Amino acid sequence: MITLSDKKVVMTTETTGFSPEEGHKLVEIAAIEIDENDIQTGAVFHAYINPSRSIPKEVVAVHGLNRKFLKNYPTFDDYKDRFLHFIDGKELISQNIKFDLKFINYELGFELPNKITDTLEMAKKAFPGQRNSLFHLRKRLNIKIKKSPYNGALLDTLQIIEAYKKLKDINERLKNGK
Repeated sequence: MITLSDKKVVMTTETTGFSPEEGHKLVEIAAIEIDENDIQTGAVFHAYINPSRSIPKEVVAVHGLNRKFLKNYPTFDDYKDRFLHFIDGKELISQNIKFDLKFINYELGFELPNKITDTLEMAKKAFPGQRNSLFHLRKRLNIKIKKSPYNGALLDTLQIIEAYKKLKDINERLKNGK
């Protein structure tokens, strides 16, 4: 039975490509828990994942994770119980979350029942007709993470948290006609 929590998990993934149906795999998952006031609780899930396959050069150029670096990390199966426990009953938030969930659900073999929020969809409402990638949102919303022990997907997750908070405020003001 799924219990609903007032906590949320902001997350993102890195992969070997675009389609799990074609054999592409997860190579990194980063997730940070926030409370009902959108403040980080200190709970973090992070995993580098051995995809047990090659990674195209053009994909390595995007996230910097190559086969040599990942070969000694566990596979997704080794992380899945810990990941499922971390997200249990919590709303999941990400930039283009359908992409992340496509890979996670494929690896799990079932669809996660969690409530989801997509910051990309929030951005499309706030800024219709504009580019709304995380890169563009960072610039448009003036998101700067001053000091962080994180890099890669964890740093992206911190940026998604900030985008989420700002987009939530913008969309609320638009909804109320302000």
